[in-house]
Amino acid sequence: MSRGGPPIGILGAGSFGTALAVHAAGQGLAVRLWARDPETAALLTASRRNEAYLPGVELPAGLEVTSDLGAVASCEPILAVVPSHGMRAIARKLLALCTPDRRYTLVSASKGIETEGQARMSEVLRQEAEAAGRAVDVACLSGPTFAGELARGVPSAAVVACETSEIARRLCAQFAGAALRLYSSTDLVGVELGGATKNVIAIGAGMIHGLGLGHNTMAALVTRGLHELARLGVACGGRLETFSGLAGLGDLVLTCTGGASRNRQAGIALAAGKSLEEIRAQTRTVAEGLTNARSVALLAARLELEMPITEQMNAVIYGGKSPARALGELMARDLKAEAE
Repeated sequence: MSRGGPPIGILGAGSFGTALAVHAAGQGLAVRLWARDPETAALLTASRRNEAYLPGVELPAGLEVTSDLGAVASCEPILAVVPSHGMRAIARKLLALCTPDRRYTLVSASKGIETEGQARMSEVLRQEAEAAGRAVDVACLSGPTFAGELARGVPSAAVVACETSEIARRLCAQFAGAALRLYSSTDLVGVELGGATKNVIAIGAGMIHGLGLGHNTMAALVTRGLHELARLGVACGGRLETFSGLAGLGDLVLTCTGGASRNRQAGIALAAGKSLEEIRAQTRTVAEGLTNARSVALLAARLELEMPITEQMNAVIYGGKSPARALGELMARDLKAEAE
């Protein structure tokens, strides 16, 4: 049974978009899931499964799949769960179809930063809304949530952040359930940057695993990686305490250690000598850290911040440096106080 009201809109029928749609429909919400490709939408509607991205999970009865972007424009709220490099184009198309005299709630669930200009996803949504003359409230959803586990009802927790606390709390109440505990935050900057930057560190974690190194090395990477997350986030206006929470430490630990982490898998592939092109060609899913390594490094350079792990990940991904050499250079850096 639906709770009533307009349906929830979800842009993106990949693994996490589908998982969020399955979860929301399981809470009795009417859900409209948008797939870019009409054939994909028709297949999901007929089979009630998304075997390409979320195998073995049944789509609940309250979940409608469509390839009509205009059908999502009547939803409230609308969750954008598309790869970060495609967020601006999809947001522009959607907002052109939105009613001018309505106020919309747009929620980014994509963990990334644009390479050009280094805009966070909430900034992209807000910029496109202003350009289209549409009134919006912008929020984000982030945290340690693998899509498959969320869709199967494995107990999980995440953060909903919005600069307006009432909106964050309302979204938490709307989407929380027995298998998903949600916490509200007004630190939109910190939550978004934690989610984007941890993907870069997770590539390094995959390299450590691929090189056959031990727990000591992994613990050092995660700890110093958390330092980089916090340094960047605070410099951009985020709050330090955010990075000890779900969108910081929680998501970092999951992505660095979980076998289902796409970014960790990318690091393992790099350690095996595979090129960026080979890694991207062998999977349909997106390892956001491969793109965000460059975005985060550009943002850090603009702010004159030292982020050595991020710098080395860029050198491996885009400069052809071997993972072993990158690790050696990290270990050989000048000694300093831990808090620096």
